[in-house]
Amino acid sequence: MAVDVHAHVTVDLPAQLTRARRAGVTRTVLLSTHVHPEAATDLAGLRAEFGRLGGVLAGEQSSLDRYRAATAELTTALAAHPGESVGFVNVPLGLDEAATGAWLADYLKRPDIVGIGELSPTPGQAEKIAPVLAVSADHGGLPVLVHGFAPHTAADLRTYAAMAARFPQVPVIVGALGGLNWMDLIELALEHQNLFVDLSSALQVFAVRMAVQALPEQCLFGSNTPYGDVLAARCTVEAAVTDAALLDQVLSGNFTRLLSR
Repeated sequence: MAVDVHAHVTVDLPAQLTRARRAGVTRTVLLSTHVHPEAATDLAGLRAEFGRLGGVLAGEQSSLDRYRAATAELTTALAAHPGESVGFVNVPLGLDEAATGAWLADYLKRPDIVGIGELSPTPGQAEKIAPVLAVSADHGGLPVLVHGFAPHTAADLRTYAAMAARFPQVPVIVGALGGLNWMDLIELALEHQNLFVDLSSALQVFAVRMAVQALPEQCLFGSNTPYGDVLAARCTVEAAVTDAALLDQVLSGNFTRLLSR
């Protein structure tokens, strides 16, 4: 049994969930997306999709209509697969707390929405997640997933940790094991019990091993689909974690505990 805490909606969701089942995933946490690199059929198409992704990660402001369209794609996916999926809902950054709460209000009433994210602040401006964390705190401390891979830096991870310290009741999940800054992330999470590590897109098996060894209760299994593969992600975690009880904890127990807080 496993829960994939980081999987974006793809253009072929039935195939995506079938692959998740092959990996032993019983519940997939779906995230919205503005781009679909998995739909590209040639290098030019893939380059175009990654160009759009690069703009999103660099902080180019997407229109509110694009956020609404991506969220509609997410909620449609959740409605089509109620037993296998739950969702995290995204929100534009740069809004104040009241506007953030108003944007999220209807979505957070849905039983299939269990968290917020993936937030991707402009590198160097990670403090912009603060209004979202405040709204999460007002809703009992919903998990919030933030982008952790490049172009975000170790300084951004430190800001995430500082934000987690301001809102200790909110589980802040840093995506993709912090990318190249995974050692910094482990050290920060050791200092902040509400800072969690998504193990997806790990660059080395020993990065996963070190993270789980240091943070057995703060590591979460994820695939980062379509940028990662759920079967490959599970194999990586199983190669890194040989203790059966600890493996179960990482694959599903820790996230289940977050949702039952």
